[in-house]
Amino acid sequence: MDFGETLAKLRAEKGIYQKELAAALNVSVGTVSNYEKGVHFPDLVTLCKIADYFEVTTDYLLNRTRYRYNFETLNHRLLRDYTVADMVNTTLELSPRDVHSMLDFLDLLKLRSARDSSSR
Repeated sequence: MDFGETLAKLRAEKGIYQKELAAALNVSVGTVSNYEKGVHFPDLVTLCKIADYFEVTTDYLLNRTRYRYNFETLNHRLLRDYTVADMVNTTLELSPRDVHSMLDFLDLLKLRSARDSSSR
């Protein structure tokens, strides 16, 4: 998927027209259309505005990663002293065996949550 396809997909997910995105970026509708068609590419400032608007990283927009979460999401506190980024870093430090165990435990938590919500 190229930048234009990614941009069009994000816009569709948000349920907005090119006109709304153009207004948010302070560019013309034709410019947004050209981005999506691959005719033109935004400058760095506009690329950052697009990332902020859709709450994704520029790397996601540039198809350098399939992970779309921005730094604000990674800095989201799960507990007082533990963020999403801390969870990622902790997971990366685990052995493959422990990662499998963690995933098994997460599956168990999902099942318990589903059971609890269906019994209400």
